[in-house]
Amino acid sequence: MTPLTTDQRDLLDLVRSYAGGRLAPRAAEDERAGVFPRDLLAELGSMDLMGLPFPEELGGSGQPYGVYLRVVEELARAFLSVGLSLSVHTLATWGVLTHAPAPLRDRVAHRMTAGEWLGAYSLSEPASGSDAASLSTRAVRDGDAYVVNGTKAWVTHAGEADFYLLLCRTDEHRTRGVSALYVPADTPGLSFAPPERKMGLRSSPTRQVRYDDARVPAAHLLGREGEGLGLALRALDSGRLGIAACAVGLAQCALEHAVAHARGREQFGRPIGDFQGVGFMLADMATRIAAARALYLEAAARRDAGDEHRSMAAMAKLFATDTAMAVTVDAVQVLGGYGYVTDYPVERLMREAKALQIVEGTNQIQRLVVSRGLLGNGSAVAGA
Repeated sequence: MTPLTTDQRDLLDLVRSYAGGRLAPRAAEDERAGVFPRDLLAELGSMDLMGLPFPEELGGSGQPYGVYLRVVEELARAFLSVGLSLSVHTLATWGVLTHAPAPLRDRVAHRMTAGEWLGAYSLSEPASGSDAASLSTRAVRDGDAYVVNGTKAWVTHAGEADFYLLLCRTDEHRTRGVSALYVPADTPGLSFAPPERKMGLRSSPTRQVRYDDARVPAAHLLGREGEGLGLALRALDSGRLGIAACAVGLAQCALEHAVAHARGREQFGRPIGDFQGVGFMLADMATRIAAARALYLEAAARRDAGDEHRSMAAMAKLFATDTAMAVTVDAVQVLGGYGYVTDYPVERLMREAKALQIVEGTNQIQRLVVSRGLLGNGSAVAGA
């Protein structure tokens, strides 16, 4: 992993200070009320943080992916929904800017990388999740447009996004019949189901997106017809690293709360952190977090070098999100009864950690990706 430059360290210091002073005080109440913090994302845009890993000629900052992921981690450490929003926006933006025809790319790039437009990624459907190639939303060519019908599910930013990266079927072939379209949010025929009522991440809007004879210009095709599944899976390789960074930030936050409690809470005449049962638990938490961070940074370094990183991205997502779940559960245990009540944040962190084991491909799918990489088998299921 390449050492950070002085400018990159200054960037991370700025993000850490901003996140602690601006995001952290908002997290609990916004999550409790289910408020989507679009104003905070606009602030990230004004700080040039919404286009970090994209080329400067497209309005981005040209930062290595590892630096971008460290920023995501810092944001998620303060307010997971904000870090997750940046990760999802980057996922959708990458798909458009990497595969859009030049006229479309040049028209939309700067508004995406500046954070003026917020993106969403639409792959899953009510009956199609891990088996990505079984999607049924259909786009039929009609002159200079595609007519789209179907329903997408579990779409982060649905109803809030300004554009959607849509994966849809343009042919009957299971894998070579999937294409990708850029869909502006104001496309006639787009509608949204009520928000999902979730266990956690309530500030992050999740809805179904419905397409009812929605006409999408043929010029909005990303790549060529039939290339959509490959685009989707390549996007997920990078998106999973964003989720890994979110998980590390969340786990780091939980550890900090647990350490503070272990220092300040006294039983039998001394801080509970002095007891080996608690101290060793904290040590294991810190070790897993450090290992998860190193894993996602190594995967990012491989990505930046242009090396194969699919299996390592899956490993990073798998290990980091399992770590977040384990660390938050242990943080609740360290706080005891205080950990179980909503007056303290660790119960919320535990509920949020669960979602990270599911999004961008369940952790069972990550194990499938890794095992098939080891065995040399290919597959069209959710990132394998």
